[in-house]
Amino acid sequence: MKRIFFLGLLLLVCIPIAYYFTSSKKEKALPIINPIDVNEEMVDPEMLRLGFGHHIGSFSFQNQDAKLISTNDMKGKIAVVEYFFTTCKSICPIMNKQMQRVNEAFKTDKDVRIFSYTVDPETDDVAQMKKYATSHQATSGKWHFLTGKKEDLYELARKSFFILKPAEAQNLGDAGSDFIHTNNFVLVDKQLRIRGYYDGTSEKEVNQLISDIKRLQKE
Repeated sequence: MKRIFFLGLLLLVCIPIAYYFTSSKKEKALPIINPIDVNEEMVDPEMLRLGFGHHIGSFSFQNQDAKLISTNDMKGKIAVVEYFFTTCKSICPIMNKQMQRVNEAFKTDKDVRIFSYTVDPETDDVAQMKKYATSHQATSGKWHFLTGKKEDLYELARKSFFILKPAEAQNLGDAGSDFIHTNNFVLVDKQLRIRGYYDGTSEKEVNQLISDIKRLQKE
């Protein structure tokens, strides 16, 4: 009788402990980020009404090879997004040095793409983007440097990726303005949903980005 009691007591103690250790090892799924989850000042007022169910909107821009790249090239892929300009001398070189690490980490992975949108298309035409892409050893077909109409580039930034303040975007000032000088990398899943923001100037955060891409690949 004592033996049965002891075994029962042991099970009562061990089962919760075992459950704790096994469940704690399970990684939580990455969040799905909607307008309601983002700093309100970064969200276009039209999008605030949405709240949930956000997906990246339609776009079509030329890449460094003069090829039209659209939403269809992002859909069904894991995407990393940034806004930058080629003549930037401050954070952009740091960001794209880090983005090279992302490119290298997934160089042969057909399911991972990088989309680098310019905020200064007057300077960053196809030829300029080609030079920049070559200087950063961008993998052709994987890392797209995109240019097009300024208003379309900015609208996508503030209505889809939430990395440009709507009030400031109304003044499409020159490429030296702080408001278009975001250091954010945006992680987008295969369903065109935002899954994370990362400081593109931080090696530690880009390490986390690379890790999170691998997590998305398992979903």
